[in-house]
Amino acid sequence: MTKKRIILAISLFVINMIVGGIVFFFHDRYELAYPNALWLFLLIPALSGIYFFRQFYRRESVNTSYLPEDWKKILPQLNRHLLFAIRLMTIGFLIYVIARPQSSDSFEDLTREGINIVIAMDVSASMLSKDFEPNRLESAKEVAVNFVSERSDDRIGVVVYEGESITQVPLTSDHRVVTNGLAQLHTGQLTGGTAIGMGLATAVNRLKESEGKSKVVILLTDGVNNAGEIKPADAAQLASLYGIRVYTIGVGTIGKAKSPVGMSNGQYIYDWIEVEIDEETLKDIAEETGGKYFRATSKNKLNSIYQEIDQLEKTRFNVLQYNRKTEEFTPFLLIAIALMLLEMALRVTVFRTPI
Repeated sequence: MTKKRIILAISLFVINMIVGGIVFFFHDRYELAYPNALWLFLLIPALSGIYFFRQFYRRESVNTSYLPEDWKKILPQLNRHLLFAIRLMTIGFLIYVIARPQSSDSFEDLTREGINIVIAMDVSASMLSKDFEPNRLESAKEVAVNFVSERSDDRIGVVVYEGESITQVPLTSDHRVVTNGLAQLHTGQLTGGTAIGMGLATAVNRLKESEGKSKVVILLTDGVNNAGEIKPADAAQLASLYGIRVYTIGVGTIGKAKSPVGMSNGQYIYDWIEVEIDEETLKDIAEETGGKYFRATSKNKLNSIYQEIDQLEKTRFNVLQYNRKTEEFTPFLLIAIALMLLEMALRVTVFRTPI
């Protein structure tokens, strides 16, 4: 193969790559109504092959009488390739027009169904145990605040209990009120003891008349029910009657923890105490109501439990989706027409052959 043929073959290969690259650059940005039309791009290498072989059996003269001397030398060489390159690009854009590029706009109509959630938190003195950093209560408050921040479409309330129970924050969609209420929790708010049944019953009472199809209680404790007028099993049956799911969380390490055992001069005295959590009762409550029991032995574990509950109780969506397609072939058609006119103009002016 002569040097000229090698140069021509390389030139044609580059032209093919440029044409393909330009069109497929836009292909990634649009949907095609007729994607099979892209098979027509096989015409471009076929035409290039025909052009390659014809160049050595045909000689065209170009009228260069009105051009500078330097252009008279290079124009005949330019004539062989430039017009053909423009024609290939025209064909490439026309094929893309035939494929009908389209853009798609999507619209979603979302109907959100929020969930009503009550966090029932044990604030008895044992929640000051130091097996969590800095203690169980502060860890539980921090993790609960993070949980609330992720539930933007839900109504949330807070119930606290020791030997009795009260509503700290009624159900509300104002999560600033909820987080402020959680931040203010402390031991000694109520009579001492651990009234799990009372805490759950109060939470159920806040939820039973609330609007919304989904109602949930997150019940957290670190001890055994030893106070209150309502048994945990009775409160669980009441929750089940009203269709309220209860997720129970037992908080405390396995073994012994440094826990309050008394007070001196207004300060708690700590000692190593065996951790006792009535897990059977908590499991029964969860099973009765269709919820789930968790054991949190560390702050990280407690955080992962809240994340799991978050996934189990994701806000429900009713989604109506609309798609609108817009034809985008016009710019490519205009480019093809412009290239066609450019080729015609060059052919009758700069590359005009003598009569």
